[in-house]
Amino acid sequence: MALSNRPLSPHLQIYRPQLTSVLSITHRATGVALTLGLLLLVYWLLALAAGPESYSSARELLASWIGKVVLFGFSFALFYHLCNGIRHLFWDAGWGFDLSSTYASGWAVVAVSAALTALTWIVALS
Repeated sequence: MALSNRPLSPHLQIYRPQLTSVLSITHRATGVALTLGLLLLVYWLLALAAGPESYSSARELLASWIGKVVLFGFSFALFYHLCNGIRHLFWDAGWGFDLSSTYASGWAVVAVSAALTALTWIVALS
């Protein structure tokens, strides 16, 4: 293979991630997290169907600090994926493609996701 004098394409040490690329990657990551979270839901439902002893151990696991962290992450992933999906529906309709609308809706997705997650946990813990 012959060496070329062409410049290398930008890489992560040069390229500065933009909000739109970070939100896109996060949308994909939350989709994966939701898929993994469904396995947790199936575990909980199987434990519920298996009887009181199984349900008690599943409940203890989910009530532990690590269980709460996982559930908190799952709830944020759910709300982020939902809000960003609604944003994509607006894009499918042809709205919000100018740069200022794209950034405003991106920050709104992050803010609304965080607010819905916080509200859910405040209500759940009260």
